[in-house]
Amino acid sequence: MGILIGLLSFVESTRRRLVGNEEGLSTAELLGNAALAIGALVIIWGALEVAGVNIVGWIEDQVTGN
Repeated sequence: MGILIGLLSFVESTRRRLVGNEEGLSTAELLGNAALAIGALVIIWGALEVAGVNIVGWIEDQVTGN
């Protein structure tokens, strides 16, 4: 029983340290999310190109008003 209480105490103290210090994670999370978003856009763009959709032409038409 003492080992279980010691283990639970260790887990709780570790959880408190991790939850209490989130300041250092914000930059890494932001960069990770940006990288995932760029990767998703590249995959979507590639899939549309394979399907025959001309993304660059559509963007040009939207910008130039054609």
